[in-house]
Amino acid sequence: MSRTVIIGGHGKVALLAAPLLVADGHDVASVVRNPEHVGDVQATGATAAVLDVENASTEQIADVVRGSDVVVWSAGAGGGNPQRTYAVDRDAAIRSMEAAAQAGVGRYVMVSYFGAGPDHGVPEDNAFHAYAEAKTAADAHLQGTGLAWTILRPSTLTAEPATGHIESGAGVVAGRVSRDNVAHVLRAVVAHPETTEGRVIAFNDGYQAIDEVIASL
Repeated sequence: MSRTVIIGGHGKVALLAAPLLVADGHDVASVVRNPEHVGDVQATGATAAVLDVENASTEQIADVVRGSDVVVWSAGAGGGNPQRTYAVDRDAAIRSMEAAAQAGVGRYVMVSYFGAGPDHGVPEDNAFHAYAEAKTAADAHLQGTGLAWTILRPSTLTAEPATGHIESGAGVVAGRVSRDNVAHVLRAVVAHPETTEGRVIAFNDGYQAIDEVIASL
């Protein structure tokens, strides 16, 4: 099993994914900005590392991820402030990729969103524009690295419990997906490097078992 580092470890998806990865036998470390969140992370079975990735250098992030097999980016500024959105969702994410490479970590999994890409179509006067631009830039940078990358693009997130089933592949349009299902997809991606390297996986809630979807990519 692998050592997995989740950056953004107190996020809703990360808190759902960490216990799944731990249950699979992975050694999980979750990176959080706020020391007050350490207890929540530890309750998932993961160990906690405190680092403000928004202001951390590449070298500082490399120190945290060194020795791991997989880095998962599940952090975000949370919207509302374009400057912070670019600082976290683009700039810090890119530094974490550089840190992974510098530390000799081979694999990197990005939690992005369904519409990311140069044709995201979000107008500049829309509050979501900075996020769309930041995630698009981070995804593009990741695809240009030498890391064994996987980009997850879930559609609109809900708080529904996991069904264990999604839809993905050609012809799928944006819909809705539970954060819990996203966590299960993340679990399956970590378990199946052989099918997920170099893949962009856009998905919604659906009717095909997650493990079947990921194993058959």
